[in-house]
Amino acid sequence: MKQHVFLSLVTAVLLAASSTNAQTPKAKLQEPSASPSFIPAGGFVPDAATAIRIAEAVWLPIYGKKVLTEKPYTARLIGKGVWVVEGSLREGRDGGVAYIEISKRDGRILEVIHGK
Repeated sequence: MKQHVFLSLVTAVLLAASSTNAQTPKAKLQEPSASPSFIPAGGFVPDAATAIRIAEAVWLPIYGKKVLTEKPYTARLIGKGVWVVEGSLREGRDGGVAYIEISKRDGRILEVIHGK
């Protein structure tokens, strides 16, 4: 009889504990803020070499390995905040080149096109 009462008591406690956990609200995940919490003094894209690496990482999935034939890439800073990276055409070839604009401050891709 004592075992039956003990088992009933343990079962009741476990059921009560599990129903309490089911009703506890879960913590809500916070959406990332619109701007990063830390921005390096020189921005996330501080120099031409970094801008070129980002450009290549963006271009390869879009244009494939063909974009590698447009090396050397050139990068120039427009104003204080936008890197423009472009491919190069070999002498005697007609056509366009890959072009990208990248925010120096936060690395956002502002524009990607390829000339014809």
